[in-house]
Amino acid sequence: MDCRDKKILFIINKHSGVGYQATVEGLILNACKENRADCTIEYTQRRGHAISLANNASKNGFDYVVAVGGDGTINEVAQGLLHSSTPMGILPRGSGNGLARHLGVPVKLSEAIRSLFSNKIVRIDTLTVNGKLSLNVSGIGFDGHIANLFADRKIRGLFGYVRLVLKELFNFQEFEAEISFNEMTSTQKAFIIGIANSSQYGNNIKIAPLASVCDGLLNITVLKKVPLYNLKFIYGFLRGSLKKSDMCDMLNATAVRIKTSTPVPYHVDGEPCGLSNSYTIQLNAASLPILVPPTFLT
Repeated sequence: MDCRDKKILFIINKHSGVGYQATVEGLILNACKENRADCTIEYTQRRGHAISLANNASKNGFDYVVAVGGDGTINEVAQGLLHSSTPMGILPRGSGNGLARHLGVPVKLSEAIRSLFSNKIVRIDTLTVNGKLSLNVSGIGFDGHIANLFADRKIRGLFGYVRLVLKELFNFQEFEAEISFNEMTSTQKAFIIGIANSSQYGNNIKIAPLASVCDGLLNITVLKKVPLYNLKFIYGFLRGSLKKSDMCDMLNATAVRIKTSTPVPYHVDGEPCGLSNSYTIQLNAASLPILVPPTFLT
């Protein structure tokens, strides 16, 4: 990708991840100057602001729009660019940076900015969960419960997330889910139903190790509540080698409907969405142009 003489908008969320660092703006400005790119920086002011900023940029001659934040910020920028011809770039600044890690975008800011100017453009799949756009991983059940609680926590980052998970793990119970896909219906007990476009939540914790953002498929992972003494399963999950077993079912489809026996909390790309007992999940193939490292394989 040749960014020289290109107009680039950087949309920064100061509240992503573990907080804003003043050096971010300087690194962006210096890199754009070195690469002769026309740089504009905007800061999000409220929830949903990044959507309008990105949409306006696409309509007003910007060549690229770069999301500087976590998966929530990236999701909002994508909403403003969906089905357009304006590619989105990512400078990961979140707690887990799931989509960035899946795409191979460096998580170290200076490296991510440097690589931005050698990236290529691909069109990736997106999906919707009850009409809400998802780029990375959404979930029903325990991860939705944690997302709803984590949103209000003052302590962010991996440490705060792990501490919350351990605190809530024993209290949250399995639920019954009726899953309809590919003209089939199955009823299962579930603790987590992961709805994956990419492979991981973040921090290389992979809910769908074989997922691809370019394969035209949804990846649905149904996890039962795993006893803490099942260390082999837990180790495999954390190491990214999760596979189908009596504790885990994996499904592929282009559209899925899920009904739960009781209202269950859910999240979309880590953003809490409250509770529901009915979910409609739909794939949108090749719907978002995005900048990825040259080594990324579709």
